[in-house]
Amino acid sequence: MDTQNATKGLFRTKSIEDTLGDTNSSERGLKRELSALDLTVYGIGVIIGTGIFVLTGTAAKQYAGPAVALSFAAAGIVCALAALCTT
Repeated sequence: MDTQNATKGLFRTKSIEDTLGDTNSSERGLKRELSALDLTVYGIGVIIGTGIFVLTGTAAKQYAGPAVALSFAAAGIVCALAALCTT
């Protein structure tokens, strides 16, 4: 691949008229198709996610103390490594 073509593709732009035209076209729009099961699973995921963040804050308050920033950085590194393992 030519370097100039790669750079040109990286910085390409789209006019506002084309973007608005794509938004109004029926073939590119999103369909509203959420079932009761989808909404239930979504609600459970939100509740569990909130619990994880609340427990993380409580544990950081009780055990990390002033090193809370370091503990969050260590947790982020561990999460990134775990995300790389799920391929």
